[in-house]
Amino acid sequence: MSGMTSEDVRKPAELGVVNDPRWTRVLARDRTADGLFWYSVATTGIYCRPSCASRAANPINVQLHDTLADAKATGFRPCKRCHPDGPSIDAEKAAIVARACRLIEGRDEEPSLNALAKAVGRSASYFHRSFKAVTGLTPKDYAAAHRARKVREGLISGSSVPEAIYDAGYNSSGRFYEKSTDMLGMTPTQFKKGGTNEEIRFALGQTSLGAILVASSKKGVASILLGNDPDALLRQLQDRFPKARLVGADEDYEALVARVVGLVELPQIGLDLPLDVRGTAFQCRVWQALREVPVGQTVSYMEIALRIGSPKAVRAVAGACAANNLAVAIPCHRVVRNDGALSGYAWGIERKKALLDREAAVTVQMSK
Repeated sequence: MSGMTSEDVRKPAELGVVNDPRWTRVLARDRTADGLFWYSVATTGIYCRPSCASRAANPINVQLHDTLADAKATGFRPCKRCHPDGPSIDAEKAAIVARACRLIEGRDEEPSLNALAKAVGRSASYFHRSFKAVTGLTPKDYAAAHRARKVREGLISGSSVPEAIYDAGYNSSGRFYEKSTDMLGMTPTQFKKGGTNEEIRFALGQTSLGAILVASSKKGVASILLGNDPDALLRQLQDRFPKARLVGADEDYEALVARVVGLVELPQIGLDLPLDVRGTAFQCRVWQALREVPVGQTVSYMEIALRIGSPKAVRAVAGACAANNLAVAIPCHRVVRNDGALSGYAWGIERKKALLDREAAVTVQMSK
């Protein structure tokens, strides 16, 4: 066509790439797009995966490819930075971490960080970061959680307490007993007996959001449950502590329950009571991060994952929120989706909305 310049020919190609939603994912270095498509750059003569960390190319020089075969058909070479022909970086990290987990689980004693890193062929610092990003735990925390699980399994299967301790890889019973109550929620002997004779005090009450059940062990408040049916809340407590001795509250305990009810009605007062928090090391980290979210503010699951140093563990964060048995005291109602929309809540989405509305109103009043 007469009068057309090379610039006129290039513009439609540039606009085609810019207007393609895949290009936005390339600019964002979106790792979730790896394996869905590839792109090539004429000026450098390479093809890449979407998450490539290299400097963004001029879209005039870019082609988007639906398959790896199409990208290879350009005759360009694979990028040495993102290795588009092999597994994605995330897949590679996951494989490394899975191998390390098997090594930890297969040793009687906890392997050192340097030994694990050497075994998977990575530097100690890179391996530590990758392990925490994938699992939400450090290698040391994972090893501790694995040993705790072996102790629980041993006690449940009928092993004696000393046998369970040493079979789990503890060199001395002293090291185990230092953390046994936090690990099991009770003494090893009580756990072996299914929690028999553990005393749980409880009381039912009423809030503007419905029924409430508060239960405590000797260590602190172990459950705060919300619902419509008091009998259903009591059954939940019995399911959680099937062999414990449930003791109805006396007058002194009613005063404690009143303080918890006060927290529901007036969130700004806080709850200065000891808590008996029973969960995995990862869950406890999530719950601690939640307790640090101020009244009237919300965070996303992603933000909590970032705060605990595990940006890839978003689903695990959501799971920890769902496993929370201390409503309001551990404020999982303050967690929302990335777009600000309300997500699920163990005690009902309407209660979650009511709690957030109440806290928002408190924030407005305090700012006046």
